[in-house]
Amino acid sequence: NYYQFCGCGLVGMAGEGYCKIPLPPHPTNLLSSSMYGRYTQDLGAFAKDEAARVRLQQEHWKSSPKERLRPSEFLEYDHGRCACCRTQKWMYGGLDTNIFLQYMAWITYPIVLITFSAGFTQILAPQAVGSGIPEMKTILRGVVLKEYLTLKTFVAKVIGLTCALGSGMPLGKEGPFVHIASMCAALLSKFLSVFGGIYENESRNIEMLAAACAVGVGCCFAAPIGGVLFSIEVTSTFFAVRNYWRGFFAATFSAFIFRVLAVWNKDEETITALFKTRFRLDFPFDLQELPAFAVIGIASGFGGALFVYFNRKIVQFMRKQKTINRFLMKKRLLFPALVTFLIATLTFPPGFGQFMAGQLTQKETLVTLFDNRTWAKQGLAEEFEFGGVSEAWKHPHANVFVTLVVFILMKFWMSALATTIPVPCGAFMPVFVIGAAFGRLMGESMAAWFPDGIHTDSNIYRIVPGGYAVVGAAALSGAVTHTVSTAVIVFELTGQISHILPVMIAVILANAVAQSLQPSLYDSIIRIKKLPYLPELGWGHQEKYNVRVEDIMVRDVRYITLNCRYRDLQDVLHSTKMKSLALVESAGSVFFLPEPQGRLLGAKMSPHRRLPSGPEGPKNRWGGCCKKKEPCPPSQMVMEWEERQLDQLVNFNNCKIDPAPFQLVERTSLHKTHTIFSLLGVDHAYVTSIGRLIGVVTLKELRKAIEGSVTAKGVKVRPPLASFRDSTTSSSDMEATEIHQLWDRRQRHSIPREFSPSESDDKCQ
Repeated sequence: NYYQFCGCGLVGMAGEGYCKIPLPPHPTNLLSSSMYGRYTQDLGAFAKDEAARVRLQQEHWKSSPKERLRPSEFLEYDHGRCACCRTQKWMYGGLDTNIFLQYMAWITYPIVLITFSAGFTQILAPQAVGSGIPEMKTILRGVVLKEYLTLKTFVAKVIGLTCALGSGMPLGKEGPFVHIASMCAALLSKFLSVFGGIYENESRNIEMLAAACAVGVGCCFAAPIGGVLFSIEVTSTFFAVRNYWRGFFAATFSAFIFRVLAVWNKDEETITALFKTRFRLDFPFDLQELPAFAVIGIASGFGGALFVYFNRKIVQFMRKQKTINRFLMKKRLLFPALVTFLIATLTFPPGFGQFMAGQLTQKETLVTLFDNRTWAKQGLAEEFEFGGVSEAWKHPHANVFVTLVVFILMKFWMSALATTIPVPCGAFMPVFVIGAAFGRLMGESMAAWFPDGIHTDSNIYRIVPGGYAVVGAAALSGAVTHTVSTAVIVFELTGQISHILPVMIAVILANAVAQSLQPSLYDSIIRIKKLPYLPELGWGHQEKYNVRVEDIMVRDVRYITLNCRYRDLQDVLHSTKMKSLALVESAGSVFFLPEPQGRLLGAKMSPHRRLPSGPEGPKNRWGGCCKKKEPCPPSQMVMEWEERQLDQLVNFNNCKIDPAPFQLVERTSLHKTHTIFSLLGVDHAYVTSIGRLIGVVTLKELRKAIEGSVTAKGVKVRPPLASFRDSTTSSSDMEATEIHQLWDRRQRHSIPREFSPSESDDKCQ
């Protein structure tokens, strides 16, 4: 029977997804016709091909939600974040009968969450706003930032980050995770200090924070190796090797527990990568594709520099507009609400969002971008190879290239604008998604230019667009953060290193371009917030080696002498804010001696040294002293007594004096000074000339010299004192002659020692 054959064949081979074909009326004499034979043969071949296609599609999407979508849920903060995203989609899908109600639900939900996050953070702990990596970079430098590692900031960061990520805005979480892990380490050290005093040591706290930064990145993407390397690159200029294994130890266990919790929660069957890819292992790419990967790296370098520049200009524009700034300071929740309203309106799926896959979250976007199947045949026809989540990139009036270009352009400025919202958020993940989209665009373009693949040794290997997406994600995120470890993070995210060579080439080229144009995003935020951090020296300019310490030092140094009086000490303490003061031999010679701490010097000027108001009587039963009822001395007598006390010499025996304060000579170069400050973590250094104090250099002067010695155009701007170096040569020589004479006079009065050959060798060295 014709009906039985056709129906059973389609159902048995295609299952539930076979296509119903209208059948002709029951034939009477067609069984003996050759035309009917050819018809049945063609129909059987079509049914076989259709069944194979549907079976492959069903197998793909049967495994896809379990192996791809669920692991990527951990890119969201936690189940609270996932619940927020599901709630928004449930509200949007339940109102499909009325597009106006859909729009209201689409914009109201993120506005409420962002507004709550901004308000809660502002009330509880404003220090929780932003990424957290710039602040940690400053703290690891040795600067103390108040209230940044407290329990109150921890609570504000966790709750604010959950609401911010649940809103669906293009925000990240890697920076906040680093801050949260650092706060956990600080609170844990504070708790353990009750049992052991070693945790109160400042150097031990720095080591704990360095390991915590690695934990924050490691548990964010379940990437312990990339997490350690990334934390070192973004937080440290010089890294102590003894902390290396500690970071790996902590990051490995954090990533392990992070993935084990997914298995225990039935989200995973075993520990796997967050974004498993299925790229070819035998021939992942051809050598002829390397120029395309290099183009991705160079373009990502320019794109990363442009992102940092655009983000900084947005903040500077808001600050320079005094009227807008004052208005937003009074209405602190208005700016987050307006930005969220704008982004939510543009991503509304039935509206403009249909041209940029607006209904997809960041996790779903990465799942589709890393797919190794080509979306469009020949790159021209709008017929997609597969359906499912990838259907969001399909538009009836635009091909996939238009959709990807619109997505990249819109997400670029949206992410730069969204990261300026005063909520706990990061920028790594949005940049990662934009880079993946750009790489996907290049991959689809290559697949369109080479529809049959690249011919190599009589073999045809088709283009894998998902590999280009992986390369683009690593390159753009590395360009924005000025790191190379993003390549390692990508390998751990995807579970494959088949594209290790293209990824490394693209990341290195992107860093080379971005570092020559703009600072990293974290350094840019440090400059915007004016945090006390020492900037990096720009490479490619040789004039910075000509600047010396004598050109930038402060010559008006406040110091005290060994024979100073309390009156002089009082004047110095009132005129300076330094934590320590220089102690010299005498005001005439100004030979440098160890520096005493200003806090203990201030204690010598405390009111306890003043004349008591009256004699004390016997102690009462409460332990207090009863003063005798005698008249107090007149105020003039008290003033005379204080004047006599101020004229006495200061006794430095009870002061804590640093026996070896850090010193520089006046001829030390700016480059060497920067290296010493970065390596030792000092905030000031005294400048001496043959033991004579001539100036002081602090972090402030060094930062001004670095930022002012080289302009954006590469034109050298010398410090003010450098221009007078040649004109003051004679006076400098006279001063040096006097110093040498004074030094020779001191040497003549010193005790002679026996000369030994070893000392001669040391002097020669």
